[in-house]
Amino acid sequence: MDFYEKTEKESIIYQGKIIKVKELDIKLPNGLMGKREIVEHPGAVAILTTTKDGKIVLIKQFRKACEEILWEIPAGKLEKGEAPLDCAKRELKEETGYTARNWALLGKFYTSPGFCNELIYIYLASNLIAGEAILDEDENLEQYLLDSSQIDNLIENGHIKDMKTITALLFFKQLQSKDKGD
Repeated sequence: MDFYEKTEKESIIYQGKIIKVKELDIKLPNGLMGKREIVEHPGAVAILTTTKDGKIVLIKQFRKACEEILWEIPAGKLEKGEAPLDCAKRELKEETGYTARNWALLGKFYTSPGFCNELIYIYLASNLIAGEAILDEDENLEQYLLDSSQIDNLIENGHIKDMKTITALLFFKQLQSKDKGD
């Protein structure tokens, strides 16, 4: 079956600093016409860190879009032309002060593909070196080092609602299972 939707016309509804919103007139595979509203996003990275003693860095910060404080792994937006790994290294240093000797791509995912093209790359950072965070002027966050049982408890009790964090933790558990030969 052909699923492809051909764009016939494109209009920019909004162009902001980070996102662009477009309205598309599309031709559906069955020949009918339809409309799509698409949010274009430059993409982002998220970093799951592990310390020598198996702790993971989580941050708490207020997210205006949700009107609440969220538990998250460090993350940030890709700058134009920036490689995802370079962005991950920059964001980890800025938000936590840590640098890492070892990096691995755990996976990537689309956040809301029904209307947005944001792609998040999830990295594992290990063999950490502590340093001083360099927060952006509009960032306010607290950093925590938590073990896996504390994190599992936060998820089970509905305190971790951020999907990039939950996805990163799933990727990490999958990696750990493969390493153990499960």
